[in-house]
Amino acid sequence: MSLTLMLALGMVALVSWDFAQASHCKSWPTPGLNWSGCNKSHLMLGGADLEGANLSGTNFSLTDLRDANLSTANLEKAKLVRATLAGAIAKSANFSRVEGHRASFVRFSAERTSFTGAELQRADFSLARLIDVNFEKAELGRARFTGARLESVRFSLANLSRVDFTGTSFAGSTAFDHAILFLTRIEGIDLSRATGLRQSQIDIACGDASTKLPPSLSAPANWPCMFD
Repeated sequence: MSLTLMLALGMVALVSWDFAQASHCKSWPTPGLNWSGCNKSHLMLGGADLEGANLSGTNFSLTDLRDANLSTANLEKAKLVRATLAGAIAKSANFSRVEGHRASFVRFSAERTSFTGAELQRADFSLARLIDVNFEKAELGRARFTGARLESVRFSLANLSRVDFTGTSFAGSTAFDHAILFLTRIEGIDLSRATGLRQSQIDIACGDASTKLPPSLSAPANWPCMFD
């Protein structure tokens, strides 16, 4: 086979692959679709039904996904920077290793969902309802969970530095083993059933006299913290 023919066949294959990629990225939002690796940034997708969709590696930066159905969807390594997922539903979904700096998860509802290894600095989970959600090894620095309801949530090995848990209710067993709690706000929070907590973690967190701790731990003398 001549070099010219080989190059021509290669170009045809490349064009065909590009066309296939462009075609699947242009599909209308429906359950079970495949948008893996597509650029879906700066879009209005509020209320979209994306149940069971393959959204791995999809770029949703600055996209409006409020009230969307993301149950059983795969969003592994998706980009959610400044995206809005307020009021969205995500049962048995996969958000592992997503990049979601400053994303809004206000009133977000999730069950049996994974955020393992996710980058969620300054994300807002205020008023969210999270049941059996896994944040293991997640980066949650300065995230907000104010007024959220958390049940059987796992924060093992997560960075919770300066996270705001003001008004958060914890039910079931919440795992904090090896989590970083530097200036984490737990004033008035009931952590009596939390697991994995050590005194060294509590010593750098920010609670007050109404914070409830497991029986083996005690409130540091420097509580409550002073904030600028």
